[in-house]
Amino acid sequence: MATEIVAFLLTISGWILVSSTLPTDYWKVSSVDGTVITTATFWSNLWKTCVTDSTGVSNCKDFPSMLALDAYIQVCRGLMIASVCLGFFGAIFALVGMKCTKIGGSETTKARLTVLSGFHFILSGLCCMTACSIYAHRITTEFFDPLFVAQKFELGAALFIGWAGSVLCVLGGLIFCLSLSEGFSMRRVA
Repeated sequence: MATEIVAFLLTISGWILVSSTLPTDYWKVSSVDGTVITTATFWSNLWKTCVTDSTGVSNCKDFPSMLALDAYIQVCRGLMIASVCLGFFGAIFALVGMKCTKIGGSETTKARLTVLSGFHFILSGLCCMTACSIYAHRITTEFFDPLFVAQKFELGAALFIGWAGSVLCVLGGLIFCLSLSEGFSMRRVA
């Protein structure tokens, strides 16, 4: 039971980080220091692109059309939304399937729900990790390309939060799946 509680805490912490990554502003960041007085920070996420001046005033522009977006942004949006949804259903299955809860039916049914929640969390973590990695790959490819003449960006904080959350989801999901195999090996011995 303690293993399941640890797994649940890991997965819920990871899911919260993954969920907070989706609306976070700084997926990519670039600073321009023109003079001592004027500084502008350009940043972008999956939904909009913004510029913040030295006084702290931000001017944002939402992406105008979903069909006009670059394919990598559409893929990242889909993967992140899938990640949040998979984590939500994984949390519900985990709450019902854990040994310390009184709902869920027989021990076999609860064990199956626990494994199902583990798979949901593993898939949630992999979706988020893939989305953050695709986005980061695009940023680093443009940054190190000597022929790319447009403004170059660097990795933002949201990507690191997403990677950390996805690792926690995958680890917790694996612990959920392994806790079931321990239960089966104990039943065979007894």
